[in-house]
Amino acid sequence: MPQERPPAAAVLVLHGGRETGLGAPPPGPLNLPGVRMRPFARGLRGALPGDVLVRAVRYGHRGWNGARADPLHDTVRALDELRGEAGEIPVVLLGHSMGGRAALAAAGHPLVRGVVGLAPWCPAGDPVGQLAGRTVVLVHGSRDRVTDPADSRALTARARKEGARTCLVTVDGGDHPMLRRAAAWHRLTTALVTGLLDRGPLPGPVAEALRLPPGATADEGTVELDRLLVS
Repeated sequence: MPQERPPAAAVLVLHGGRETGLGAPPPGPLNLPGVRMRPFARGLRGALPGDVLVRAVRYGHRGWNGARADPLHDTVRALDELRGEAGEIPVVLLGHSMGGRAALAAAGHPLVRGVVGLAPWCPAGDPVGQLAGRTVVLVHGSRDRVTDPADSRALTARARKEGARTCLVTVDGGDHPMLRRAAAWHRLTTALVTGLLDRGPLPGPVAEALRLPPGATADEGTVELDRLLVS
């Protein structure tokens, strides 16, 4: 049998979690944050060519756990393992909630080309210097009661000043679990990830926002989902 070729690019999927929690995530279908990301991964596998790997990052702990930042280290470990397997390939990190925070924090890894953060947890004090030279698209619902859309908005502006290409897409009526307007969340995410990997076109307004200069305002870098063709 012919030997399978290593991937030419990859997407690492990071599910949500808790602020604290040293126990391991529950297995299989009991891990609800992990289950929620399965439709996103399935959509990406269907849209991307066979040489693009889509893989979930496994966490050792359920929580971020303050200065321990456990999911960050899990993500860096997954990136290092991928680098050992496939070499210097471009990677997009796709993270929801706590997974979005981990993706943003790990974006300085040499393999990372971009980050797509879904309802991400973006505390005001988190650094953004590691995002320089990366492309960052955050998507946040207006009815999110767990993570704050204003924090995502502020992060995109801060990161742009540090040399990142950024955009915030707002989902009118969207909630934290991404169940309201779920199909739109899925379609948008597929379009964003494939676009960041140059396997498809980015939605026009998002591409325009990513070309903004470092001094652009948060308003200029924000796009409503209903303006996009994928809505």
